[in-house]
Amino acid sequence: MLNEHVRDIMTKNPVTVSPDDTLAAVNDVMVRKRLQQLPVTENGKLVGLITTFDLWKDRDAAVVASKRKVSEVMTTGVVKLAPKDKVGTAAELFVDRRFKTLPVVNLDNDLKGVVTAFDVIHHVYKKEYPKEFAMEG
Repeated sequence: MLNEHVRDIMTKNPVTVSPDDTLAAVNDVMVRKRLQQLPVTENGKLVGLITTFDLWKDRDAAVVASKRKVSEVMTTGVVKLAPKDKVGTAAELFVDRRFKTLPVVNLDNDLKGVVTAFDVIHHVYKKEYPKEFAMEG
């Protein structure tokens, strides 16, 4: 269950943003898509990650968000996984580092997908309880 590869549970072709996108545009995408983290890419290569926390940690940022660029606030030292890394490795990083999303990249740093803490929980749950059941109220 936790020895399977993250490529088997990751979201392929995730929503991404560019370092040149405005914070206002990113905020709009996050609200519409109900996302809290987005990979930042240039020509398919992972260059960073932007989160809702990045958008709101500086109160003054809200005033000038329409003009500020993703590159000004994104995290560049991103912990990432390879497609062959184990689901257990992702779970350990989520617990130890309190991440919510981990980008999955190949050896050339091309973004292949993302794995979220929910993906891991869902994977483990479905392995343990393969049949759907209705909650009785």
